[in-house]
Amino acid sequence: MIEGKKILAVIPARGGSKRLPRKNILNFLDKPLIAWTIQAALDSKYIDRVIVSTDDKEIASISKRYGADVPFMRTSKLATDESTSIDVVLHLISQLTKNSEMYDYVILLQPTSPLRTVKNIDNSIELLQNNKYEAVISVCKTEHSPQWCNTLPIDGDLSNFLDRSILNKRSQELEQYYRLNGAIYLCNIDRLRQEKTFFFRTKCKAYIMSRKSSVDIDTVDDLIIANCYMSTSAT
Repeated sequence: MIEGKKILAVIPARGGSKRLPRKNILNFLDKPLIAWTIQAALDSKYIDRVIVSTDDKEIASISKRYGADVPFMRTSKLATDESTSIDVVLHLISQLTKNSEMYDYVILLQPTSPLRTVKNIDNSIELLQNNKYEAVISVCKTEHSPQWCNTLPIDGDLSNFLDRSILNKRSQELEQYYRLNGAIYLCNIDRLRQEKTFFFRTKCKAYIMSRKSSVDIDTVDDLIIANCYMSTSAT
C-alpha cells in the first residue's frame, strides 16, 4: 500500500510456452525462473498481495511454495496463444471483486524478467504516486538504433535501405531510442477497465531500466545472457 492505495501484483504464467518449453519454471541459478519475480514482488514495501495466474498445476504448486497466492486456476480460454495479458488481468480483478477484494492499482510482472529487482518495482510505484501518473511502463535503451533498420526486398538490394540523412553518421550521433522491456506494467485499475490497455491516452509515464535488468527470457540464448549477467555480478 502507498498513501492508502492498495496494490495487487499479478504474475502471469501459463504452462504452454512454445519457443522455450516450460520456461516459467526452468531452473535459473538453483531456483525456478518464476521464483525470482515472486520474491521481488513479496519484498516490495508497497505491494499488498502477489497472485500468480496460471492454468498449470505444477506452476501453481511451485508458486505457492515460494510464497505467492494462487486463489484459482486460469481457465483454458485464457491460456491460449491468443490470450492477452489484459484479458488475464481483467478476469482476475473481476473474480477478486466478486469476493469483495478491492485494489486501486495493479502491477503486472512477467516471470521471464528475473533480473528486475525489488528496487525497480518500488521505484516505479513511487514514480506513479509522486508524479500523479495513472500508468507506468518500463523501458530500456535500444541495443541498436532502429534508424539503421529496414525491411529488405526479395533481391536484397540496399539502395534505399537507409535514409540518406544518416549515411556515414556514427551511432553516437543518432537519436536515442527506447524499447519496451516487458518487466513492469503498472496502472490504475479503474482506467484499465475503461481503456483495456496499460498504454493510457494520458498520464502514462516511462520507467527507464538498465539493459541488464531488462533481460526477457524467451529463448535459450536469453537464458545464457541472464546467467552471464548474474555471474558477472557475483564476481
